[in-house]
Amino acid sequence: MVITQYQVFLLKEISISIFIFLITQFILGSLLKNNHKKLPPGPKGYPVVGALPLMGTMPHVTLFKMAQKYGPIVYLKMGSHNMVVASNPSSAKAFLKTLDLNFSNRPSNAGATNLAYDSQDMVFADYGSRWKLLRKLSNLHMLGGKALEDWSKIRADEMGHMIRAMYDFSKKDEPVVVSEMLTYSMANMIGQVILSRRVFENKGYESNEFKDMVVELMTTAGYFNIGDFIPILARLDLQGIERGMKTLHYKFDALLTRMIDEHVASSLKRNRDKPDFLDTLIAQSTQNSDGERLTLTNIKALLLNLFTAGTDTSSSIIEWALAEMLKNSKIMKRAHEEMDQVIGKQRRLEESDIQNLPYLQAICKETFRKHPSTPLNLPRVSLEPCQVNGYYIPKGTRLSVNIWAIGRDPNVWENPLEFNPNRFLSGKNAKIDPRGNDFELIPFGAGRRICAGTRMGIVLVQYILGTLVHSFDWKLPNDVVDLNMDESFGLALQKKVPLAALVSPRLSPSAYIS
Repeated sequence: MVITQYQVFLLKEISISIFIFLITQFILGSLLKNNHKKLPPGPKGYPVVGALPLMGTMPHVTLFKMAQKYGPIVYLKMGSHNMVVASNPSSAKAFLKTLDLNFSNRPSNAGATNLAYDSQDMVFADYGSRWKLLRKLSNLHMLGGKALEDWSKIRADEMGHMIRAMYDFSKKDEPVVVSEMLTYSMANMIGQVILSRRVFENKGYESNEFKDMVVELMTTAGYFNIGDFIPILARLDLQGIERGMKTLHYKFDALLTRMIDEHVASSLKRNRDKPDFLDTLIAQSTQNSDGERLTLTNIKALLLNLFTAGTDTSSSIIEWALAEMLKNSKIMKRAHEEMDQVIGKQRRLEESDIQNLPYLQAICKETFRKHPSTPLNLPRVSLEPCQVNGYYIPKGTRLSVNIWAIGRDPNVWENPLEFNPNRFLSGKNAKIDPRGNDFELIPFGAGRRICAGTRMGIVLVQYILGTLVHSFDWKLPNDVVDLNMDESFGLALQKKVPLAALVSPRLSPSAYIS
C-alpha cells in the first residue's frame, strides 16, 4: 500500500492535534481536581473524545438512560467542552427559568455556521439587539396572537385545498403520505403570510423535494458533530457532516434568493396598502430600529427559520398523533363523537370550535408529551459559572434539556409509555399548558429562548389535526399489519417510516368543496 504525501501530512496534523489536546486536558484536569468544586454526576467517558462515543444514534434515549442512573442533572465531558443535561421538570426549571439569563446564548456549532448563515438568524443569534429585533418583527407580523388572528382565513383556505386533495385520494382508494401532504400545505400557509402567494401551486416533485430538504436540515442540525466538541478536528470534518450542510445551504440559499427576487420584481402588482411579512423585513433593512438594521443575510436566515421549523415541527406532531390514533381506534372513535356532537357533519371544523373540543386538546397535549417535535432542546451555553441543586456549573458549559425524557419520567407521569389523552382531562394535569410555564410539558422549550413559533405551532397542530380527524375516517393500507412507531433522531423527531393511510369521507359532500 502506497502512502501519499497528503496522507503523511494528515497523520502528522492529527497526531500533533491529539498531543496538544491531551496536554491541555491534563492541565485542566489537574486544575479542576485542585478546585474541589462538585460537578454533577455522569459517565467517565474516554480520553480526548469524552462521552461522545456513548451518544449512539438515539442520543435522547441514551441521555434518558443516563439520567435514570446518575440523576436528573448529568455532567458529560464532550471532547474539550463541558455539557450538562437536565431531564426532569425541576432541573429544567432551574436552568430555563431561575438561570434563564445566564443560559440565554447558543454555543457555536457547524449547524449555525453552515446552515443558519453564521448565526445571522433568530434561532442561533446571540441574545442581543439583533435577536430582539428579529423576534419582535416575527411576533408582531406573523407569530403573535393578533398576527395569527389576521391570517386565520389563509389557514382555512389552505386547509380547503388539502381536504379536497385528500378527498380525491379517497375516491381513487390511494393512500395519503401524511408528511408530504402536511409539508405542502404548511409551506403554502407560511408562504402566503410571508410572500402573499402559495409557494407550491401543485403537490408534486417540487414540494416533495422541499420536504426532503427540510427533513435533511432538521436531521443534520441535530447530529453530534465531532468538530463542534473537538475544535482542532473541525477542519477535518471526519463525519462529512459539514460538507453535507454546505451543499444543503446552497440549495436553500438559491430557493430563498429566488423567492426574494421574484417578490421584489412583483412589488408593483401587489397591494401596497397591505404589506406582507417580507415587505416589512425589506423595509426594515433600509431603516434603523434601536440602532439595528437588518441585512439581506438576516432576512434570508429568518425566512429559513420560518419555512423549516414552521413546517417540520408541527407536521411531525400531527403525524405522530394520527399514528397513535390509528393504533388505538377507541381514541379515534371518541374524537369523532366529540366533534360530531359539537360541529356535526354538515361543515368542516373551524378554529373557533377548538375551545369546545377538550378531548382534541388533550390528544394534542398527549402527543406533545410523548412525541415532542424537538426531543433535545436547542443547546444553550452558560455565560458565567453558577450553582444548580448544589452542583457547580463552569462558565461555557453547554446545556441540553431532554424534553423527551421529561415526557417519559415515571415520577411525573403515570404509565408514561401509554398514549392516554385522558390524563389531561381531569385532576392537576388538566391545567397543564404547553406554552413554557409548566415544566412537566415544555415541547417548545421555556424562558426567553422559547421557540418563537409556540403560539403558531399550537394553533396549527390543533386546527389541522382536528380538521383531518373530523373530515375523514382513517385506516392503514391492507398490507400494513403492524404500524411502525420507530423514531428517527434529529433536531426534530421524525417517524422513521412515514405514515401512509387510507382515508374515506365522513362529512356531507358539500363540506369538501366549500
